[in-house]
Amino acid sequence: MPPETIDDIIRALDGIVDWAWGQKSRIGYFAALYRRVTRAVKDGIAQGRFQNGPRMEALDIHFANRYLQAFEQFRAGQQPTSSWQVAFDAAFHWYPIVVQQLVAGINAHINLDLGIAAAQTSPGDELPSLQADFNTINTVLAELVGTVEKEIGEISPLIDLLQKFGLRTETQIINFNMTIARDAAWNVAVNLAATSRDLMDAAIADVDLRTSLLGKLVVSPPVLIKLQLFPIRIFETGNVRHVLDVLAGKPAAAAASAGEGN
Repeated sequence: MPPETIDDIIRALDGIVDWAWGQKSRIGYFAALYRRVTRAVKDGIAQGRFQNGPRMEALDIHFANRYLQAFEQFRAGQQPTSSWQVAFDAAFHWYPIVVQQLVAGINAHINLDLGIAAAQTSPGDELPSLQADFNTINTVLAELVGTVEKEIGEISPLIDLLQKFGLRTETQIINFNMTIARDAAWNVAVNLAATSRDLMDAAIADVDLRTSLLGKLVVSPPVLIKLQLFPIRIFETGNVRHVLDVLAGKPAAAAASAGEGN
């Protein structure tokens, strides 16, 4: 049974992170970050940060369940959406640096899942009233991504080379811009809200295709960018548990796992 509350979502994400920690699987990197995002959304609702708290919780549940469903499909050997397939596959290759893996997940979740979740939460003419809170949840995500970028220096000692090579600004990582992604997700929501049921699957498949192509570019950029990223990858830690702990915001645990090695 899919999670029905934000607390259910957090418990499900806890389970993925714990599983990944036990398996030393890089597929848990996005889940570790996303758990922090979900907790921040929960806190934001409690603090009255959103205009409509109950509706915001409904959006967050629709939104998170798309990731959880994709993860369970992938783990069961089934076919998730193409966008998530790209992000999950990246965890099994040596080359993508941690930031690339995170961005591949963010790409699938924002550029595909968020617009769908918004249209499900506020269908048809109800959608415009959701826009302010929709923008706020993206702000929450962007704030946490910025925080993790600073923390990730512990994982990737040469991560500042991204700035030197022009691959990252305050909101842009490997040519992925959070503001552009948010606006694109809203456009997806607007289009889907106006789409008839018989055309819905085809419309979502089209968004999935475009999003997966961007995901492929994130995890496997042109050769010149790969060469620029190579030193970062060489010096990046291979201790998966340490990375998971850092992304999950567990400094004490991260220090302990750092001493374990691979």
